[in-house]
Amino acid sequence: MSVQEIELELPDGTRMHVPAGETPLAVAARIGPGLAKAALGAKIDGVWIDLRAPLRSGGRIQLITARDAEAGELIRHSAEHIMADAVSRLWPQTQIDVGRTDHSEKFQYDLDIPVRVTPDDLPRIEAEMAKIIAADLPFEREVVPREEARRRFEAQGQTLKVARIADLPEDAEITLFRHGDFIDLCRGPHVQRTGQVAAFALTDLAGSYWRGDESNPMLQRIYGVAFARAKDLEAYNTRIEEAKRRDHRRLGAELDLFQFHELAAGSPFYLPKGLKLYQRLVQYIKGLYAKYGYDEVMCPQVFDADLFRISGHYDNFNEGMYAIPGDDGEELFLKPMNCPGHCLLFRSRKRSYRELPLRLAEFSRLHRNERSGTLHGMTRVRSMAQDDAHIFCRQDQISKEVQGVMDMVAEVHRDLGLSGVRVGVSTRPEQFAGSVEDWDTSERLLIEAVERAGHDCLIKPGEGAFYGPKIEYDFYDALGRAWQLSTLQLDVAMPGRFGLRYVGADGAEHQPAMLHRAILGTLERFIGIYLEHTAGALPLWLAPVQVGVLPVSERHEVYAREIVQRLCAEDVSAELDARNETLGYRIRSGETSKVPVLLVVGHREEEERTVTVRRRGRKEQHSMSLSEFERVLKEEINTRGIS
Repeated sequence: MSVQEIELELPDGTRMHVPAGETPLAVAARIGPGLAKAALGAKIDGVWIDLRAPLRSGGRIQLITARDAEAGELIRHSAEHIMADAVSRLWPQTQIDVGRTDHSEKFQYDLDIPVRVTPDDLPRIEAEMAKIIAADLPFEREVVPREEARRRFEAQGQTLKVARIADLPEDAEITLFRHGDFIDLCRGPHVQRTGQVAAFALTDLAGSYWRGDESNPMLQRIYGVAFARAKDLEAYNTRIEEAKRRDHRRLGAELDLFQFHELAAGSPFYLPKGLKLYQRLVQYIKGLYAKYGYDEVMCPQVFDADLFRISGHYDNFNEGMYAIPGDDGEELFLKPMNCPGHCLLFRSRKRSYRELPLRLAEFSRLHRNERSGTLHGMTRVRSMAQDDAHIFCRQDQISKEVQGVMDMVAEVHRDLGLSGVRVGVSTRPEQFAGSVEDWDTSERLLIEAVERAGHDCLIKPGEGAFYGPKIEYDFYDALGRAWQLSTLQLDVAMPGRFGLRYVGADGAEHQPAMLHRAILGTLERFIGIYLEHTAGALPLWLAPVQVGVLPVSERHEVYAREIVQRLCAEDVSAELDARNETLGYRIRSGETSKVPVLLVVGHREEEERTVTVRRRGRKEQHSMSLSEFERVLKEEINTRGIS
């Protein structure tokens, strides 16, 4: 092979040699004209490369077409530029800032538009976008010197772009992308032609401070979605309608679980039924403590700032904490997490290796100063509780403790019916505490644990916490959306920062390892996610109201009340519905309220000491003795049946 050539491997294993500097689009043309026409983008060894960018080294090449799942990312990124072009055509004085970095689900642009755009304007923008797409304009890529890029955007009056150029590293390659008369600063990649954006829709409007700084001017953000095929947009719209139906904020109101008020932004008010759900989750997790060897503790809500200086949160998480003025210049903070307090508990007295592992668990209220614009129902709150625990152990116990946490996670997910979970490891971020060597060792240990548990380990580069790498469980709900639930972090910093020590078998002092674990994560967030996943149809063992008892008429109410009292005495949440409404109305009301079991009792049931059982989501009903029903129901609750 000539030194001027590079070797490429195609997906089928075929190898081909091409001149260095040849583009992926030219490679596609070598394979066939049909592929060259259909190609949307390319990847080299799994990394995106624009079709028009020169290939500088060989590797495994993948040419992306509309048939590939990854095509959506390219199409949405390209639709982003088309949308900015359309807005500029409608309002020529528009200043264009930046788009979205993650195009896995949607696209967006932050724009300084001379008018206030409203939802009524979105059809106009869409119509202009349709014209640009119909013109089938080619996307052109150009590499230019920094000064030339700056001059071009200055000439256009695009001062926001000029500022963004100044942000780029000195050695950064400056790339511009053009379609028609529209040109933008962008790394790419993009599809070949505007016509390859087959289906799109603008979905939402929002405000966004320039550079995310509230002291800067407010820009207008326009969101949209785009797909390679019209049927994909139709499927998306169907999912959106289903998501609206499942929205936990809507369900929370309909099912009388929780509510919010503007005078306590980001802090849920739990109603009686919602508190039952909350408490059932807490009791369930606490019920596993004995099995997995946890001791429950409770730490203060307010700490001196010095605690967070020691832990590192003062420097790395200061904006997320609520400061409280104290006497004589004291600097106090509301507790945003439990780990520093647990470190104080560990070092409160001399520890022996015989005490390890020490597993401390805590349910208590935490408070974090989330920005008002990021608050979203139960999934992003300021007041929360976590099923939080910290494990202090010897170095030689780490693997066993990690496995113990993963076993606990597996049991909880099984009981909750959470399938389709993907497990990954988040690695060292740019800003981190501890040594690189400790991070490398810890990352390898966690990756090996995930693989040993039978999972394909997804690596999430740079997404670890500042104090250590973590195992993350990403759950895919009924709508295919990914949510991060359980986490397990191996702390490489805090034991040293707090000077934690235990006396080993050799009589010398040693530093313990420290694991952070959360099974459900933040309870508020989990409740929101789980409500949407189940569409509010919670399993019997978790449901706030487990059984609804419906007397056919007023003269059957005495027997109905007896049933409710018997069930409540067995710790079953039962409610009587003896409203002056028709039986059919009350049955429909129970079904709308997602009550798992409805019991209808009339003259025959009272005489025979039976109940007629209606299960949620089933048309058939059947009769059984009251005592047999109690036995079956308790068994199902105790075994945590999901049906």
